Amino acid sequence: MQATAYTYDPETHAGQVLLDDGTPLPFDAAAFTAGGLRLLRPGQRVRIETEGRGDTLRITLVTLQTL
Repeated sequence: MQATAYTYDPETHAGQVLLDDGTPLPFDAAAFTAGGLRLLRPGQRVRIETEGRGDTLRITLVTLQTL
């Protein structure tokens, strides 16, 4: 699934992405680290992997979207 980086805290490695429908979805340091990223800037397109549904939906991986 694709999304857009919305917030990112370089100290905690946590932040939020905006899904294409505008819904914000938080990610934790584990999801950020799993993607092998070192930095994330708001506005960057990212690819995310998720698990769960509805209120239990969570991001498990954040990587940069490449074409």
